[in-house]
Amino acid sequence: MTPAFRTARVYVREDFAGLLRETDSGYSFAYDADYLKMPHAAVVSLTLPLRGDAYASKVLFPFFDGLIPEGWLLDVVGRNWKMDKSDRFGVLLVACRDCIGCVSIREEGP
Repeated sequence: MTPAFRTARVYVREDFAGLLRETDSGYSFAYDADYLKMPHAAVVSLTLPLRGDAYASKVLFPFFDGLIPEGWLLDVVGRNWKMDKSDRFGVLLVACRDCIGCVSIREEGP
């Protein structure tokens, strides 16, 4: 597995669903093995059906990119967290802990 620069824990409702990783070759998302065994396991997105193998992409998966705020709210995020708004993964980590819908993103601790 390629080493990750940054890792996000992805939750569906309050259940840990998997890890989204930023690597030097792009991004990967893998469902957690324990999550896949849950009888009520739900997909993170219709574009990311439940499976044991990791998904890989050269760009941030459109579903996760779609969680990021836009317009004036993105400006607020950039100003309040003093971050580059073009750092999509960074914005995802700070602004999507409590987004609309059942999916939330939390930065993986050290």
